[in-house]
Amino acid sequence: MRSTDTLTRAEIAEAIHRKLGISRAESLAMVEAILQHMCSALSSGENVKISGFGTFLLRDKGERVGRNPKTGVEVPITPRRVMTFRASQMLKDRIAQD
Repeated sequence: MRSTDTLTRAEIAEAIHRKLGISRAESLAMVEAILQHMCSALSSGENVKISGFGTFLLRDKGERVGRNPKTGVEVPITPRRVMTFRASQMLKDRIAQD
């Protein structure tokens, strides 16, 4: 797979359909339910860890001063919460093999 390819929800649902033999509608509903649960957990401030895959971490960034690179004018950057992904060692090893 090239770096320009993207795995979509529909493709994940199709893989579940083929692997488990459940209907396409049920497999798509399963994918949506999992993603919804992850979104709910992250929006309520919880980190999400998927064993063997990685961890979605929330981090609060404080207010800081940034600089407009074009004009050089200093601009305050407001505090915000950002999400990062840290891949598990198992995933890193698997990616390095391919």
